[in-house]
Amino acid sequence: MVSRKNLALFYLFSLGFLAADVWLMLIKGNFLFGLLPLGLLIVYAALFSLNELILAVAFLTPLSIRITELPGLSLGNVGIGVSLPTSPIMLCILLIFILLVIQNGYDSKILKHSATIIILFSITWIFVTSVTSTMPFVSFKFLIDRCWGIATFYFLGIYLFRKRKNIYKFVWLYVASFTIVIFYTIFRQVQGHFSEKVSHFAMNPFYNDHTAYGAVLSMFIPVLFAFSMNKSSKSFSRFASFALFLLFLAAVGLSYSRASWVSLIVAFGIYLLLKSGIKLKYIFATLCIAITLFFTFKTQIIMRLERNDSQVSQKLGTEIESISNISSDASNLERLNRWSCAYRMFLDKPFLGYGPGTYSFQYAPYQLSYERTIISTNLGNGGNAHSEYLGPLAEQGILGMASFLALAVITFILAFRLHKKLLDKEVKNIATAIFLGLVTYFIHGAMNNFLDTDKAAVPFWGFLGILVAIDLQKNYLEEPTNNFKSQNTIHG
Repeated sequence: MVSRKNLALFYLFSLGFLAADVWLMLIKGNFLFGLLPLGLLIVYAALFSLNELILAVAFLTPLSIRITELPGLSLGNVGIGVSLPTSPIMLCILLIFILLVIQNGYDSKILKHSATIIILFSITWIFVTSVTSTMPFVSFKFLIDRCWGIATFYFLGIYLFRKRKNIYKFVWLYVASFTIVIFYTIFRQVQGHFSEKVSHFAMNPFYNDHTAYGAVLSMFIPVLFAFSMNKSSKSFSRFASFALFLLFLAAVGLSYSRASWVSLIVAFGIYLLLKSGIKLKYIFATLCIAITLFFTFKTQIIMRLERNDSQVSQKLGTEIESISNISSDASNLERLNRWSCAYRMFLDKPFLGYGPGTYSFQYAPYQLSYERTIISTNLGNGGNAHSEYLGPLAEQGILGMASFLALAVITFILAFRLHKKLLDKEVKNIATAIFLGLVTYFIHGAMNNFLDTDKAAVPFWGFLGILVAIDLQKNYLEEPTNNFKSQNTIHG
């Protein structure tokens, strides 16, 4: 029973807090203080229902809105951009995770996993290059963004995904809210008569442009198809999965995101190689030969591509042809401009780079007049390096790019190993579909980079956490019924 004295104090504190809240918001115009009750609720959930809070973030992510500047939170000309409500929630989860690790330690098997080692190296190197950054404030903000995504959906996610049902929950929660965004986007496209220009911003304010929207759509298409083929699921679940698979596929087609189309085609090719049983070393060898041939005949290839003047249009054939148009397509030419700038920045600072997250503020002087396009800018507001590989190269030096390449390689090795050794068909299909979703992002990452946003970071680190969670199950080589044992989460 609560004593009358304590109850009176509770009501007195609540009324005082409410009065202060109203005064600061209405009289002083400080609306940030109004977020404090939400913050207290988040802290409570993180302490007592951490698993549910992580899953809630998965649902909220597609519906979150990026705020580029918050009143009173800036340094010089650089504002603090956050995604609401997900950024403060993941920051709270990161702090709780740090406290849990200090108090209870962390699973040594997870720490010794090859994917974890690469991730820890990447975070460490981001910290080092943030210290030496040309814009430390920007770089440490980048570091915090990266840490809360990894802590929430990789390190805590591995514990969460040890229960198979939580994998389904994670996917379905993200897909459910993403479906709302898809219908919203298609509705706006209908109003714009499905024009290519409207498709670039129809998903605003939930996704900043069609490329980010298309990238995440592509990640979930293999997963939804696998769910629809899962014979152990109920008929309604399989039907819903297939219907959503078709919806997501149609949404990719309407997104005019050419990188997404390419990523899905490559993912399908990887799937065929996976099913054929070809060893991964032969695939890597072929890839190395292809890269070598490209650089050997680079001049001839570029000359041939420059003859292609196909523009983006609503005709599918022309749309596909425009992917290789580097003679008149402004989008393609601007990518080449950004990539060239990233390479020149790397040459100036090959080891430490300019600092994580600084590319958009530093690349302007590296633009050459003859490479600039009609959409080029010097203001630092036109996006980043448009590459998950060249961006880190310019910002973190050679080791920054190497860490992301290493993560891609280890993901392939892990997925091929799981596909060969898993006996439980359901878990095997889940692992394969999750891997193919990651493949779409690794391919997409050659032309865009979105891991600095929660939209892509949540599924990316979540998918990687799922693969590692499956890999770390001790009995996954035994009988199918023992493959994927439910284990307690970090609060168990």
